[in-house]
Order: sequence, then C-alpha cells, then structure tokens
Amino acid sequence: MRKYQKIAQCFSPAAFIHDTEENYQAIETLIREQEIGGLTFFHSRHSAAANFEKRAEVLDVSGTFEKLIGLINRYQAISKIPLLISIDGEYGLAMRVEKTPQYPFAITLGALKTDASTWVEEVGYRMGLDMKRSGIHLNLAPCGDVNTNPDNPVIGYRSFGNRPEKVAKLAFSSYSGMKKAGIGACLKHFPGHGDTATDSHLGLPILHKTKAQLQAEELLPFQYGIDRGVELIMVGHLAVPALTGGKDIPASVSRELITDLLKGEMGFKGLVISDALNMKAVANLYPEPGELECQAFHAGNDILCFSDHVKEGIEKIAQHSSDAEVKAVFEKIMALKKQLGVIGFKPVEVPSFDWESHSQLQKDLAENYVSVISEEINPGELRALAKTGKLGYWEFFTQNPSTFSRQLGLPFAPIEKAEKVILAVFVPSHKPLNQFGMDQAVLDEIKKLAKTKSCILVHFGNPLALKHLGKLEDFEAVVCAYQGFEEVQGVATKLLI
Repeated sequence: MRKYQKIAQCFSPAAFIHDTEENYQAIETLIREQEIGGLTFFHSRHSAAANFEKRAEVLDVSGTFEKLIGLINRYQAISKIPLLISIDGEYGLAMRVEKTPQYPFAITLGALKTDASTWVEEVGYRMGLDMKRSGIHLNLAPCGDVNTNPDNPVIGYRSFGNRPEKVAKLAFSSYSGMKKAGIGACLKHFPGHGDTATDSHLGLPILHKTKAQLQAEELLPFQYGIDRGVELIMVGHLAVPALTGGKDIPASVSRELITDLLKGEMGFKGLVISDALNMKAVANLYPEPGELECQAFHAGNDILCFSDHVKEGIEKIAQHSSDAEVKAVFEKIMALKKQLGVIGFKPVEVPSFDWESHSQLQKDLAENYVSVISEEINPGELRALAKTGKLGYWEFFTQNPSTFSRQLGLPFAPIEKAEKVILAVFVPSHKPLNQFGMDQAVLDEIKKLAKTKSCILVHFGNPLALKHLGKLEDFEAVVCAYQGFEEVQGVATKLLI
C-alpha cells in the first residue's frame, strides 16, 4: 500500500446531508481519487458554517434521516476500504438529524440528583444504539470541558457542569455507554474549552492559567478518562500558553501539547482527533492549502476532521513525514476500524425507533432532574387560590399554549386580579447569543411582574439563561426544568399541583 493511501486514512472531511448533487459527487471523487478514511456528517452547509450562532435554529428540510442513510450506503459502496462514519451528536442523532430521538443536554444530566453515573451511561448507550443502527461508527462526544466561565459562548449547555470531578465521572459514564453500544466515542475538547470567552468557530480563545491550575481543573477529566482506558480524544482549537512554552498556538496544532503532554506526560495511548479544521481559530492561521493539515498531523493528530484541503494535505504530509510515522498512524486507524466493525460494512436499512421506550426514559430522567431550586411550593395553596379565582398564569416564548398549561388544567384569573402568578418561561435557544433568544422587552416585563406580585417561575430550558430573568429572590419560588420536552412539562406540572 502506497504512503499516500495510508495518509488518506487519516482524513475525515465533512459530508452534508442536505446538499447539491454536484457536492455529493465531489465527495465521491474524494473517496475514489484520494481514498479518504472517513466522513463526518453534518446537517447542511448552512448549519455547519463558522457563524454557527447566527443560523436559524430550525431549517425547513424533510427526510433528513432517510437521506443520511442513503448517503452512507452510497459512499460506502464505492470506498475500497470501508469508511469510518462519524457524527457530532452530543445529545443524540437529533443534534444533526430531525425526527430522531433527542436526549437531554449534558448540563441537564449534570443536574441529576440520584445515580447520575448510571443514568448518564444509559443515555450514552441509547444514543450509541441509535447511531450504530444508522451506519455510524463514531460519535464525536462527550465534552470533558468544565464550564467554569458563565460567559462561555460555545460550551455552556454542552458541559456536565463546573466541578472537575463531577465532569470527569459523567463524561466517562457517557463515553462508556456509547462504547457498550458498540460505537466509538471521544472526550473533547482537550485541554479543556470550559473557561474561555471566545467561540473557536470564530476566533482563537486563549486560556491564561498556570499548568498547576490546568491540572486541577481543565486537564482532570481527561486524565480521569485516560487512567480508565479512554481510546479517543479530540483536541480543541484554543491556545494555552502555559503548556506551549508561552506561545499562543492552538492546541490542535501544538506538538508540545498533543505529543509531549497528552501522549507523553499524561500517558494517552489512543487516537487523537482534531477539532474541525475549517474553524476560524486555526483556518485563518494557515492560508496555504494543506499546510494546516500537515501541521496538525505533525503535532500528533491521528484523524483530521473537516479538512477543506484533502488532496493538498495528503501531499504535504507525505513530503514532511517519515514512512514509520505514517505507518504507525495508519495501523492505529485500521485497528480502530476493525474494532468498530467498519471493515465488514453492509448496507444499512432505515431503522425505526422505539418512541414509547424513549419517552419513558425521558420521563424517568426528568423526575430525577426537574427541581425546585429556590424556596418551596405548596400545591394545596395553589389549587385553593385557583378555585377562588386568585391564581394567574402567563407563559413566554411559546407560539401555542404549552402542554404544561394544559396539564395544569386550573381556572386562571387575569394577571391584574391574581394574588399569585405562575410564570412559565420556555427559553427559545440553548445558546447564549442575544440572551438565549429572549427579547429584552419580555424580560423587563417578567422582572417587573416578579417585583410587584407573588410569582412562581417555572424555567424550561438552559439554566444559564436564568441570570437574564432578574434576581431569583424576587420570585416566591423557582422551578428549573432544564428542557422543554413534553415529558418534562408533565413532571413540572406535578410539582405545582
């Protein structure tokens, strides 16, 4: 096998489910002519663009799942060595594919009150099964990032929390669940993206901490995973000068960080995956096509994700790498492919999902994480107020009356006549841009109401959005429901009546 063919196995460029026929054929050309090793699927060019935050939350497309399966079968049929198919599905296939099971965000799972590790492993297992049945071999998840910066624009809901030990345990549980389902998973974004205030899709975050601080926080979940045999780690595009001799070099292209620290000092023996190489944090640093890929390979990345310059990358790596280096990486990738069942690929049928079982899992999880986080609630008092026409209800950011309002099923008084008001907030976005999608005028209205009347706040969505609703002590009580799923609304109802 030629050196070029071995190097090509490192490449996993982006494949878009919704795309033009011309672009589908361009992927086929990469498979036939460059003999790439894998593909990483995204929903569409629009949703994977670097200005990720600015896109509409929902795109008007149909048949995404059927299209995905069709493309996997189409691309696999022409590949000499079966392709390693990966997807970035932190909360399930639903992160990229409509009408597939969506699981709670990591931040939600981090709020589980009992047996968190067991439940998180079960969620990882179910997500893994969904992917395995769909012809996907590797989920680029979970995040081992410790979300210590509340202004973090890119991690937030994707992290299990702000305590390193908890994040370490839950990230490993999630990883273990996926592995149990027979797919690959990877801890990301080494050396830890949780305390940054820049989105690496748009620019280079720089983390100014000492090595000792990093070991106590950012690096801890990764070391925890390495000590327990984690086989894949993704390296992020963030600069950590304390680990790179004072230089502001992205971790993803730093040999000191990947080869010396991660593989050497920390003892990682598995495969290193680069974060998407089209992200502005690194793409802008290497304008010459193929140079970024070459730098990433030299730094110690085994799989190069979302490369925009495959042909040039292969050529440059071939020029600047020894046969022994290439052989070592090639053998690691082939061993992974055998382990994940890639080599014996057979065409995939479109699977059906057990929605009833999924709904039951959502309910069981919600009963474990939906919480009264401030003060307490007296359901008897609320029912009595409703009977005497003194309980009001107002919900925000919904287009139609919610399941929650219907399930409460109480006669509500007009707000001005009510002695007590239930305020249900359905946070429009799980990302922090523009106050999580919440209009300032509406937020002002909520704050004003909380100061003038006795209000119970029921918050459906990312708990990091609570800070925009005013002081928690202005509300008589606060329920944090973390998600807006139907099952969650049912569990929240029971807390009130």
